[in-house]
Amino acid sequence: MVNTKVTLCGTELKNPIIPASGTYGFGYEFADIYDINVLGSLSFKGTTLEPRFGNPTPRIAECAEGMLNAVGLQNPGVDKVIAEELPKLKACFEGPIMANVSGFSLDQYRETVRRLDAEKQIAWFEINVSCPNVHGGGMSFGTDPKAAASVTAEVRKVTDKPIIMKLTPNVTDIVSIAKACEEAGADGISMINTLLGMVIDLKTKKPVLANKMGGFSGPAIKPVAVRMIYQVYEAVKIPIVGMGGVSNAEDVIELMLAGATAVQVGAANLREPFACKRIIEDLPKAMKKYGITNLQDIIGGAH
Repeated sequence: MVNTKVTLCGTELKNPIIPASGTYGFGYEFADIYDINVLGSLSFKGTTLEPRFGNPTPRIAECAEGMLNAVGLQNPGVDKVIAEELPKLKACFEGPIMANVSGFSLDQYRETVRRLDAEKQIAWFEINVSCPNVHGGGMSFGTDPKAAASVTAEVRKVTDKPIIMKLTPNVTDIVSIAKACEEAGADGISMINTLLGMVIDLKTKKPVLANKMGGFSGPAIKPVAVRMIYQVYEAVKIPIVGMGGVSNAEDVIELMLAGATAVQVGAANLREPFACKRIIEDLPKAMKKYGITNLQDIIGGAH
């Protein structure tokens, strides 16, 4: 018998699998096709203080071994998320959830978290300082250690719940940013978000995305994720939520060996709606194959 349980910032999960924000809606949409209570947790759609329509279309572009997206944080705003979206999720998912929050100023990050803090089902805040698809916010906070630390400290003022800072890979030194977040009070690091990419249509000779550039995700980015998780694990003492190109149970084990406590599944959900369910079902078999009896024991095992 294998044990798939892990503990993230004091909360036990039945398994480490978490659908990544922006790839799973608010969760209840997937409850129509399978019982989402098999999940360890889920990170719901990135939420901002005010409603956002997002970027103009086209927002999605396919490419070899992955995809580009430039959705631009489309969401109904925090008040509607609290009033309408979270009750729908609570009706079909009984586990702890991760609230993904983004903003365009320190005040917006702080106020959005303050309003969500009273929601009992939220166990952690995943603070997105890494979205490459918006202008004047998102990734601009995550490319500088001081800016990332300032967001961490500001959010820390309004919640006692664990804060997990979601970092961008579009930097020269992700380790310094992770350490700055830890020193500012972060309880965990979430990584990696998408790489910045572009696809050009040879017929029109123009970028496919209306935003020109977008976030590149999918299997091709996994080696980057593994490398960055490995580096950050050696530099910080707080847990890591790993993601980047995960599409099967072996990928989950690889990211955990690099240093991840839990693992998010992103682009795979868009290609295959049952991806998380399949990975969870395959995980015990993969553990037996590689002689693993307890997942918690392999975290950072490659070091």
